[in-house]
Amino acid sequence: MTQISGSSDVPDLGRRQFMNLLTFGSITGVALGALYPVVKYFIPPSSGGAGGGVTAKNALGDDIVVSEYLTDHPAGDRTLAQGLKGDPTYVVIKDDGEIANYGINAVCTHLGCVVPWNASENKFMCPCHGSQYDDTGKVVRGPAPLSLALAKADVQDDKLVFSQWTETDFRTGDKPYWA
Repeated sequence: MTQISGSSDVPDLGRRQFMNLLTFGSITGVALGALYPVVKYFIPPSSGGAGGGVTAKNALGDDIVVSEYLTDHPAGDRTLAQGLKGDPTYVVIKDDGEIANYGINAVCTHLGCVVPWNASENKFMCPCHGSQYDDTGKVVRGPAPLSLALAKADVQDDKLVFSQWTETDFRTGDKPYWA
């Protein structure tokens, strides 16, 4: 006696397709779940909301209160604060004793060292490979290819706030490369 394909011991095509789809879906779900953290690792974090600023922090992690800060820092002073994306950023005190409308990112454009301010020579000098920047952060001696990045500095409710610099770089007349 010959068996026909519709017998009860052989699943019909609908069940077979369902089982294949279920198996394929399970394997795909597990693979995507395993790849998600790898892909997320390579996507840089966003810098926050557009137009919003970051309140500058001092070395202790406290907000910089401008009225107190100006009593402790003389004209011409450059002191590190925590700026945008947590980068070390110099707060610049102008000759008239007020905070400048810009902050200078202290990360060297050559290899990423933190560039200290040398008050006796009135410039920033990188200890890693000798790059030098003037008092506004413009590169004056390589191997650094670019000037230090700028951040916009504003006073809001007696606190110093850094935000993204979007204007033309006043040191070079060019569009900011870091924006």
